[in-house]
Amino acid sequence: MIRIVKMTFDPTKVDEFLNNFNQVKDKIRSFEGVEHLELLNNNTHTNIYFTYSIWKSEEYLEKYRHSDLFKNVWAKTKPLFIEKAEAWSLNSLVKL
Repeated sequence: MIRIVKMTFDPTKVDEFLNNFNQVKDKIRSFEGVEHLELLNNNTHTNIYFTYSIWKSEEYLEKYRHSDLFKNVWAKTKPLFIEKAEAWSLNSLVKL
């Protein structure tokens, strides 16, 4: 299962987000059920970021979303937004 989260940050808070993300990315990557985690940046709007993650199943994603790790990460990340985050859970239909 693929999870994409769009995050639009206050431009003055981007460095804070990146510092926080770099501190926790390995913990997230090693969370049970995570197969891939990537941080993407919009080419035009440099304060817009996306996380692209692949999970073994939706159950693993839900375990993460209810974990202390997620709660701590989100508590530091959410106040930095200037727009509400958007998230999509997707299934891959064609592997390239």
